[in-house]
Amino acid sequence: MSEPAPLTDIREWNAPSYHKVALPHVDWGSTLLASLPLRGDETVADLGCGSGRLTALLLERLPQGTVIAVDQSANMLAEAEAHLGPRFGARVRFQRADIQRLTLDAPVDAIFSTATFHWIPDHATLFRHLFASLKPGGLLLAQCGGAGNIASLLARLEPLMRTEPYAAYFGDWPGPWNFAGEAETQRRLEDAGFIAVETSRFPAPVTFDDPDRYREFLATVVLGSHLRRLPTPELRGRFVATLTGQAATDDPAFTLDYWRMNLHARRPE
Repeated sequence: MSEPAPLTDIREWNAPSYHKVALPHVDWGSTLLASLPLRGDETVADLGCGSGRLTALLLERLPQGTVIAVDQSANMLAEAEAHLGPRFGARVRFQRADIQRLTLDAPVDAIFSTATFHWIPDHATLFRHLFASLKPGGLLLAQCGGAGNIASLLARLEPLMRTEPYAAYFGDWPGPWNFAGEAETQRRLEDAGFIAVETSRFPAPVTFDDPDRYREFLATVVLGSHLRRLPTPELRGRFVATLTGQAATDDPAFTLDYWRMNLHARRPE
């Protein structure tokens, strides 16, 4: 695993828990991956590879190819390497990097990414680096949270952050997400030099069976950046428990109103 340049504001993840609970992301990503045209001998960068579930499916479609699995989280890369290394060997390489300013050793045939771009604040910078990381004619295929994503949770989360005892730890922090719309994303991709740009957004609500599953998903997948700002396990537990209790009143209960956005673009030949 190659070592990165120093990173700022690194969020680490509970990678084993993520591997267990992030099943909706695997379902969405599997559908997207099925639309990626591959011969089977390409080099593809999987950006925000996480614990490697989708990376494994990508590698299965590249029997003579290579995947560069990229993530900013050392925990995620360690989990992915344990999951993928014994099965795929040298066909998968691991790189820890700030994806917003991605630099690869050599341009790749395609870039694939799911559930990552909405964590990146500056999409204009991101898309310029992705363009530079592709070979001429290379394809970008990605999915992330789009405009309107988890709006019901945000409507509860933001007031909770401003109340005591939490307000002192959040201050005026706006949160970690960038849920962009289709039109602005298309414009940014075209400004970066991409052609054949297509963006689309669709609802993908997820309902959990019980409060424990909802609570673990919030803590592991959604609110990690929030919880690391709180200094004690007791405060973190209370924060998530409050949001879980509020979600019990929804119809259906314990539902997250996800909106996914697909991005398809190509670097000119």
